[in-house]
Amino acid sequence: MYFRSQRKSSGDLSLSDAIDSDGGEGGNLSLMDVICSEDDVFERLSSQEIYARLRRHVEEGLEPREREVVALRYGLGRRGRLTQRETADKLKISRSYVSRIEKRALDKLRDMLEADDIQ
Repeated sequence: MYFRSQRKSSGDLSLSDAIDSDGGEGGNLSLMDVICSEDDVFERLSSQEIYARLRRHVEEGLEPREREVVALRYGLGRRGRLTQRETADKLKISRSYVSRIEKRALDKLRDMLEADDIQ
C-alpha cells in the first residue's frame, strides 16, 4: 500500500532539487535558482526601461540649470552625489535656490513619467 501511494508522487519535484551540477566548488543549481533568475531579468529590464525614460526626460525636458542641479545632486553622469551646500558652492548660488531648482526639476520629471504611463 505504501509503495503504491509513493508511485503517484514519484514525478514530483521540489524547488530545492538539484537540476545541474558544475562539478566545482559552486555547488548545485536548483530549480529555485532558475526561477529566481528569470524574475531578476524581468526586474532588471523594467528598471533599465525606467532609467532610459528618466535620462531622456532629463535631457529633453529640463532647462540647462535644472539638468545641472539634478546631475550634481543625484550623481548623474558617473559623478559622485553632492549635497545642497556643495552644489550651491559649485554653481555659486544659494542653497535655497538649489532647493527650489531641484524641487521644480523633480516635479517636472514626475509629471513627464506619469504622462508616459497614461499614454
